[in-house]
Amino acid sequence: MVPNSHPPVAFGKTGLLLVNLGTPVSPDKKGLRPYLKQFLSDRRVIEASPLIWQPILRGIILNTRPKKSAKAYAKIWREESNESPLRYYTRVQAELLQDMLGDGVVVDYAMRYGAPSIEEKIQALKEKGCERISIMALYPQYSATTSASVYDEAFRSLLKLRWQPAVRTAAPWHDHPAYIDALAQSVTDHIDTLDWKPDVIVASFHGLPQVYFDKGDPYHCHCAKTARLLREKLGMDDTQLKLTFQSRFGPTQWLQPYTDKTVVEMAEAGVKKVAVVTPGFISDCVETLEEIGIELQGDFREAGGTHFTIVPCLNESAPSMELLATIAKRDLAGWL
Repeated sequence: MVPNSHPPVAFGKTGLLLVNLGTPVSPDKKGLRPYLKQFLSDRRVIEASPLIWQPILRGIILNTRPKKSAKAYAKIWREESNESPLRYYTRVQAELLQDMLGDGVVVDYAMRYGAPSIEEKIQALKEKGCERISIMALYPQYSATTSASVYDEAFRSLLKLRWQPAVRTAAPWHDHPAYIDALAQSVTDHIDTLDWKPDVIVASFHGLPQVYFDKGDPYHCHCAKTARLLREKLGMDDTQLKLTFQSRFGPTQWLQPYTDKTVVEMAEAGVKKVAVVTPGFISDCVETLEEIGIELQGDFREAGGTHFTIVPCLNESAPSMELLATIAKRDLAGWL
């Protein structure tokens, strides 16, 4: 036996890692605190100096926000599998994509914040023999706060590896025909299930501080293009399908118009029937199911609206899986 010999090393395979934003491990304060700490400590998300921000985060936010966020998660938690909807749908997407792509690629999933971590899953793919790994951040519209943060974390993980795999990152797909087709089909299919027709459809994207856009983040432009292409596909104009931004946080100005204010103002102006679609979210999560489906619906009805519906995210639908397979094959070209 050769001294200090190692067991056989697996090699020759290609990996695909789907990465979504993240999730707490449980819908309570204990589960939310470490998740929010990791999320709100990301310098891509909060660009303020840590010397200023960290005392605010640790002294105020982490002592108040976990309890509030836990209540929101508790409303939408999947009790049967004891996981958040975001983790459930991302996991199922990875499983279905594995079946679609076959044995030529090893498909797995990770979360930027929380578990399973990017570092853990890159190591797992390496141990399965993946010499090449394509990393797909599940954000159609690029932002430094989302896509770049995922790839930052992947590269930080690579720093710890003596034997690194070859790595690719996915380009944005905010204007990909398969994505626009899937969105349009999700809207028409959902409206066909209703016994009423919406007066207005609101396309609500996650917000971003205005200053990030001013510094050159392309996110707003990507969202606007997605909304325009979706309007064209549905044969609508900007009075029938409105672009808005949700989930603002803190006192600073964020991208406008704001979803909550827009929808309430519409109800006050006499709009009775509204449908909301959330194109920036590939999977339903607390921002779609609770913030829009529960909180915003309540505000709309309180302001005089009578009919409100939210179009489900693409989730694990057939068009969604065809889209993810198309993007995956694009990014894996030459490796499979």
